[in-house]
Amino acid sequence: MEYHEATAFLFGLRRFRPKPGTESTKRLLSHLEDPHESIDFVQIAGSNGKGSTARMLERTLREAGLSVGLYTSPHLTDVRERVRVDGRKIPQSALCEYVDSVHEYVRARGAEGESPTFFEAMTGLALWHFGREDVDVAVLEVGIGGRFDATSVVDPIASAVTSVTLEHTGIIGDTEREIARDKAHVAPADAPLVTGVSGPPLEAIRDVAGDVVTVGADAIDAEGTRPDVRVSYEGRTNHTEAAVSIDRDDWGLEATIPLLGSHQAENAGIAAVLSRHVAAVTDAELARGLRNAHWPGRFEVMRTDPLVILDSAHNPGACEQLGETLATYDYDDLRVVFGAMHDKDICGMAAALPTPDSLIATEPSLDRAENSDVLARVFEDAGSREIRTNPSVSDALATALEEADREDCVLVTGSLFAVAEARSRWSATGIPKRIRNLDDARDTLERADVDSTDVDRIERSGVHRIVKTDVHHRQASRLKRELERLGGECVLSGGSRGERTDAVLMGTLAQFRRLVERLESEALSRGSGLRETARILRETLEIDSDDADPNSTLPWHDRTAVMGILNVTPDSFHDGGEYDSVAEAVSRAEAMIDAGVDVLDVGGESTRPGAEPVSIDEEIDRVVPVVEALADLDVPISIDTRKAAVAEAALEAGAEIVNDVSGLEDPDMRFVAAEHDAVLVVMHSIDAPVVPDRKITYDDVVEDVIDELTERILLAEKAGLDRDRIVVDPGLGFGKSARESFEMLGRLEEFRALGCPILVGHSHKSMFDHVGCGSDDRLEATVAASALAADRGVDIVRVHDVPETVAAVRTALSARDPERFDWRP
Repeated sequence: MEYHEATAFLFGLRRFRPKPGTESTKRLLSHLEDPHESIDFVQIAGSNGKGSTARMLERTLREAGLSVGLYTSPHLTDVRERVRVDGRKIPQSALCEYVDSVHEYVRARGAEGESPTFFEAMTGLALWHFGREDVDVAVLEVGIGGRFDATSVVDPIASAVTSVTLEHTGIIGDTEREIARDKAHVAPADAPLVTGVSGPPLEAIRDVAGDVVTVGADAIDAEGTRPDVRVSYEGRTNHTEAAVSIDRDDWGLEATIPLLGSHQAENAGIAAVLSRHVAAVTDAELARGLRNAHWPGRFEVMRTDPLVILDSAHNPGACEQLGETLATYDYDDLRVVFGAMHDKDICGMAAALPTPDSLIATEPSLDRAENSDVLARVFEDAGSREIRTNPSVSDALATALEEADREDCVLVTGSLFAVAEARSRWSATGIPKRIRNLDDARDTLERADVDSTDVDRIERSGVHRIVKTDVHHRQASRLKRELERLGGECVLSGGSRGERTDAVLMGTLAQFRRLVERLESEALSRGSGLRETARILRETLEIDSDDADPNSTLPWHDRTAVMGILNVTPDSFHDGGEYDSVAEAVSRAEAMIDAGVDVLDVGGESTRPGAEPVSIDEEIDRVVPVVEALADLDVPISIDTRKAAVAEAALEAGAEIVNDVSGLEDPDMRFVAAEHDAVLVVMHSIDAPVVPDRKITYDDVVEDVIDELTERILLAEKAGLDRDRIVVDPGLGFGKSARESFEMLGRLEEFRALGCPILVGHSHKSMFDHVGCGSDDRLEATVAASALAADRGVDIVRVHDVPETVAAVRTALSARDPERFDWRP
């Protein structure tokens, strides 16, 4: 079964209305032979905050060394976001296998009028995948209520009810007490229920759950009691993080969280209590887990000039919290882009939000989206004056950004769906494809889930420029029509309505240039949402782009640079112990400079398989004296470290670049780099140090790595780094097989989709066993790979063998442009 067929089958189940009870889900799991029975589960119910709490709990448990599944809803752009194991989305291949295994069962139940609903089928997918991956714990966000929710098919070891407001009335209750009573049925049998609820709804929860741990602000309620766990929101520590304190009689914690708003302190407190019920979590693990719990689209600050905020508030309570958090920022005019679903309390939301200075009402690409004219009328009645409509979220956002001054605030809100479409401005990519022959063309089309008849029809056309991107469903046919009018070709995956659709575009550069001009024209751009696609194509294909910045001092600004490895460690896999004194390190560095090296990369901790961690103090003692000794040399110094404290010490000693092989696992790293205006190398890694024999499943290793690096880049940008000072490293050998590493090496141009310089670290790696080179026989293979990378346009190659690599890179560059690259003295 193809992926687009599998997702279409699942989304087709949306036609069945939600129904109370767990019997349908139990029968589905029984058909799958109950794959979930060996897993410990945590259920999190609530009206607001359950997704954020689930994410904070999941990230904390992972910090404690557990393998953790996470099931949440809805998703931003990809249905696979709902089901994650250790932070990674369920692979497309696994989703297809699941649908294949339940397809006939679901049809048979449907024939009897008892088909599982979409949410029940997705719950089955999550539990099936978690069982298959043998996770230690799975965190489940409850859908509706608690008592009859599909997730309540499990017997949880810990549970929470985050909050209670009037929602889904007529299904789970017409009063807050009734709703609280329903949600309280997630209570575990042998542990207290954790809740942020207070007042009369709390009494209803106690009636059902019995043993309850309350979390809230340190205040005495009407009954004269204080919460069992007291939390305090201490305010923002920077533009994207806040300080919180959590206090219980026997322990306390001061932490920083990347989720803003006083309500998030309560969610953090609930997650902290749950984590201690589930595992022996240390304070350090808890603090690090909370700080790494990034949750896109929840008061997410994308930039500061102007201030741009994406928040998925979709009911009056959430809009009120949004307004309170927004009030902590200084800005001039508030420019709102608002899109909501028609079944929401839009009048209540408009009343709860601060009155905007200007508002653009818009419509996310879903049938449930409220008409923008209706939204405009609601906000007009609520007191807003400057109101316009635009049916495209991305176009509405573009207009708001164009009109905003640097001191203004642009806010996108109203629904997660509006936020998702707006966020694609920063997260969407256009991936250039290297097409050498018809096999490459066919492979590109098949990987995009293009129908087989279209593959047969189109593959011979794929001989010019090919770009793979994704667009919203309602924009796809228009994009296809415009390119075909110009003589190009466009084929689309079988995406479901309301989801993003893969589009493979093929044509000459001239055809693409005309397409971009048409998409940017007023006749086509108004309300189409295609201006953003035009921007992506312009950047991907470098249409009318300027040459490299002539004022840049970075050695890779106009050619491939060679980064020389200088390990001052006793145990690095290739050169451990060779340069562990300052004098030896300086001598080695001078030799590399004489050989033509462009950057020196100093490392004080090995990331080879099985390497022992090094303390911060010991790593600083190893690297800082070397960096100080090298600082006056005429090449930039890079510090190879996973620890922000080490990076900061090295930057203060004279380093200019931070090479982080963990991909920003230390939450301070991005801020340290931004504060020092350092270049930051962000590597894709599953584990650092490498965990031997760990098998990671990729559907397409290049596109999956691009997808995961996109979020890492956004984290660095949101900390204040410009994208041209963020370097991406695909992470050859880190969580990839030799075959996968070679596939990435052959498709390096595709990483241009990220809009960042590219570094490749391949020196003497075990991947070269694939070509018959043992651990002591990898020089020639390393040099060959360096030449290949330079020919692919990579910006930096990181190697041990500098003289040989410099010669290889210069040869590759001269072969590409002998007029430009002449290395004679």
